[in-house]
Parts: sequence; C-alpha cells; structure tokens
Amino acid sequence: MIEIVVGLFLIAGAAFVLVAAIGIVRLPDLLTRMHASTKAGTLGALLVLVGLALHVGTGEVVSKVVATSLFLLLTAPIAAHMIGRAHARVMKKLKDNRSA
Repeated sequence: MIEIVVGLFLIAGAAFVLVAAIGIVRLPDLLTRMHASTKAGTLGALLVLVGLALHVGTGEVVSKVVATSLFLLLTAPIAAHMIGRAHARVMKKLKDNRSA
C-alpha cells in the first residue's frame, strides 16, 4: 500500500515539475515564466521529497527532507521577488532612456 502512495507522490511531483518546465518554455514574459517556475516547480520538488521520505522512512532521510523543504519554501519566493524586482528596474530604465 505504501508503494502506491509513494508512486502517487512521485508521479504528482514529476507532473508539477513538467508543468513548470513547459511554463518556462511557453509563457510569453519573464514574470509569468517566473511564476510558473516558482509555484509549480517548488510544489513538484516538495511532492518528490515527500515520496522519498515515505519510501526510505529513516530518521536521517526524513530530517534531510524537512530541511530541504524548508530551504525551498524560504528561498524560492525571495529569489522570485528579487528577479522580478531586477526586471522591473531594467524595464523602467529602458523606458526612461527611450523617452529621453
């Protein structure tokens, strides 16, 4: 029974990572690409990590999965914010140079 649950977590995680990859390739601008990569990519990675923790089940692996999950949840939004902010600054600078 646990193998089925692990398989479902891994398949769902892989599907979300695939959606993130497709979003990065297919979406038109930086901000929507960034949204796809941070939301779907993080969720997909977390689901794969949960599947790994359930499959192995040792305390060492579970603690590493928890630490990695916290790291992902803390760094992905900050990285997305900084990329979006840099993009906004560059676009403002380009707009100011065109009007001058």
